[in-house]
Amino acid sequence: MDAYLRRAVYLLMLTATTGVLVARVANVEFLYEPSFYKVHPTRKWPDKAPNPWPTFSSNDRARWATVKALVEDGTFVIGRRVPDAAAPKGYRDEGITFTEGFGSVDKVLHPERQEFFSTKPPLLTLFVAGQYWVLNKYLHKDMVEDKWEVAVPILLVTNVLPLVLALWLLSRLLERYGSTDWGRLFTFATACFGTFLPTFATTLNNHVPAACCVMYAVYALFAWTKAGNRLPSDVRNSEWYPQTGVDAGPEEDNPGSPMRLFVVGLFAGLAVCMDLPAAAFAGAVALVILAKSPRGLVLYIPGLLLPIAAQAAVNYQAVGTWEPVYAKFGGPWYEYEGSHWAKPKLWEEGKEPKPEHPGIDFADEPKEEYALHFLVGHHGLFSLTPVWLLSLAGLALTPAGVRGVAVWLHRLTLLVAAAVIGFYIWRTNNYGGYSSGPRWLFWLTPLFLLAMLPAADAIGRSRVGRGIAYLLLGVSVFSATYPWTNPWRHPWAYQWCEYMGWVNY
Repeated sequence: MDAYLRRAVYLLMLTATTGVLVARVANVEFLYEPSFYKVHPTRKWPDKAPNPWPTFSSNDRARWATVKALVEDGTFVIGRRVPDAAAPKGYRDEGITFTEGFGSVDKVLHPERQEFFSTKPPLLTLFVAGQYWVLNKYLHKDMVEDKWEVAVPILLVTNVLPLVLALWLLSRLLERYGSTDWGRLFTFATACFGTFLPTFATTLNNHVPAACCVMYAVYALFAWTKAGNRLPSDVRNSEWYPQTGVDAGPEEDNPGSPMRLFVVGLFAGLAVCMDLPAAAFAGAVALVILAKSPRGLVLYIPGLLLPIAAQAAVNYQAVGTWEPVYAKFGGPWYEYEGSHWAKPKLWEEGKEPKPEHPGIDFADEPKEEYALHFLVGHHGLFSLTPVWLLSLAGLALTPAGVRGVAVWLHRLTLLVAAAVIGFYIWRTNNYGGYSSGPRWLFWLTPLFLLAMLPAADAIGRSRVGRGIAYLLLGVSVFSATYPWTNPWRHPWAYQWCEYMGWVNY
């Protein structure tokens, strides 16, 4: 298959993916599911038909509430606790987050100011608020009165367009570094249909933008180097070129314009702002640059620090502190009276009886059991997306005919993934609440896809290998598509375990 035909197949898959994403976003709506309320009887079924909303869960509602407050009120404050002697508890809570469509447990109460804020980092929210400002001020669209005329274009700009661009850039890297037609196309099919990024494109979240920023940073890093003695991909195979009898050897890459490293740093820094664990990726990129051209750090570091400093400044302006709000977890900001996150303390002190099934937010299980479920269990990285097993195998291989920056990043991907996974297993029992997949790891998707390429090239040479790969991809596509109506739901594997009576948090 020549390069022209491969590009046509990439474009066909990308077009199909884009159509699906746009259709799902255009039809975004929270649906009430009878089975969910039956399994969780503490949740009350509405007495009357509820108003339709394009918001799904506490996670995205906390962001939408802040966007509304910024544009309409000029503040990050989404609610207030006001003294009221006539109220049963001596106070009343009021503000956007206590209105229909914006209720959320993902909020904190400033102890001194008695103001509620979203727990979400502010930079992404500020970007979304800029879009709503245009829609509100110039097109006179209101987030409540014109729900879909606000939500749909914002989701398209925030999630769909960046994801489509990231997929297109990935296809270019696959074309450059792949050695077989089947391996390239299989990896791209996985990117389009077998990951959770398209699943979460219908909701306002940080994981899709974070993954896109990682992809942009990787592409800019590889663009920093210039391909040297390398035959065109159409006449290149894994090691030798029997049709010419020439050993072309590995790719030679030499540093190009150092200004590109500022772009690498900028997107790596944005990834950190969107998903803090991406700091491991930013550190890995710094090591790659240090190994290739140490002077490049002079441009990479400022680019990296610019968005991080901007987020810290915005956070200080919003809540009066430089540290992220979620760093205050376990303290008075989170554990105020009436807070969802104060429940464990109340149970421990005997002020409230602990329910038999307190919920997945308060999963209390042995660390080895959590690790099992986090990796291969009901929220497992490899059980829900088993195609990543090929990525794991690919990390043990070196991309054929490639060296330099690409190989350095390939080798460091295992270290980055191990550090992030190890941190969550060591320090938390957190499954991400109601989430259809291990969302803490979604930003790693571009790195996993590139790591998969050499394994896909190798396994695709045998009929049995291709059969195994198809099976792994099929299960991954099923997992990513199963939460079709709402990504903020438990994975199919958890629902199955719950149905069988094996787990019930």
